Amino acid sequence: MGVKILAIETSCDETSAAVVEDGVTIRANIISSQIAVHQKFGGVVPEVASRKHLELLNGVIAEALAEAGLDFAGLDAVAVTHGPGLAGALLVGVAAAKTLAYALDIPLIAVNHLEGHVYANFLAEPALPFPFLCLIVSGGHTDLVFSEYHGNYRLLGSTRDDAAGEAFDKIARALDLGYPGGPAIEKLAEKGDEEAIPFPRAYLEEGTFDFSFSGLKTAVINYLRQAGEQGSPVRKADVAASFQKAVADVLVEKTFQAAVSCRAKAVLLAGGVAANRRLRALFQLYADRRMLPVIYPPPVLCTDNAAMIGCAAYYRFLRGDFAPLTLNAFPGLPLGEERY
Repeated sequence: MGVKILAIETSCDETSAAVVEDGVTIRANIISSQIAVHQKFGGVVPEVASRKHLELLNGVIAEALAEAGLDFAGLDAVAVTHGPGLAGALLVGVAAAKTLAYALDIPLIAVNHLEGHVYANFLAEPALPFPFLCLIVSGGHTDLVFSEYHGNYRLLGSTRDDAAGEAFDKIARALDLGYPGGPAIEKLAEKGDEEAIPFPRAYLEEGTFDFSFSGLKTAVINYLRQAGEQGSPVRKADVAASFQKAVADVLVEKTFQAAVSCRAKAVLLAGGVAANRRLRALFQLYADRRMLPVIYPPPVLCTDNAAMIGCAAYYRFLRGDFAPLTLNAFPGLPLGEERY
């Protein structure tokens, strides 16, 4: 019989529970999205997200167990995201996981949310090679992480201002596309010319693998404002496509520079923005030129989900890396740092 882990993810606005067996088989992965709830606010409202997690989590866990064909007695451990994320949202999941671990007398496993995003790739490709370089790109993070073995992480670069996903959301708002911004911009960009507007690319100083998207965001907003002041027509599709290409160019260039520098055997993509088809295509183009494999999960495993938490937890289970029942939530938890 395999190791069956119930995983819980409530770091932001998705209430998710999954059952993952032996780190590779997804027996169930239930995701209850709150997008419709937060759309009218133009973004995630932390207090609202926390309350929705409280309403939904028990039902989501029950649905995951039913789909997996298990009851609580069939579980070997319970895993939970304990950071980074929204404090109140994290606490809902942590409290539920600690309660289950205590009541069932099974191990509790604490998983970093970013680690979960990295391990979504192991669900797509269980035999992926070490060492690898992973670009975690989402609404809150744009990080380049190097790993030589399970549980080992070295941050090579990160954003100095806006995360890529955050920039997508802000430009979508400027274009009146609504929330969430990433999918809306991607859809509109399909109708545009990505070479139409020469938006800037911030590569920063030589030798750094850090990112910066604040200047690009400002350039797009200024372009829209100046066009409005001058009464010039604006093709929103061209703006979306040119903006998207400017983000993708920097992400791809920096990632492959870092991959060559650290002699990675594979490049991984993770996080919500990794679902962007244009970004994937550009990464594949660069990877083919450099004879370096690029790996990314299916879109459902790019956005927040509990299956990726269950996958990461499995390798902690094998190491006996269990959390105490005093486990707390850590909204600013860095990847690679253990806090309980």
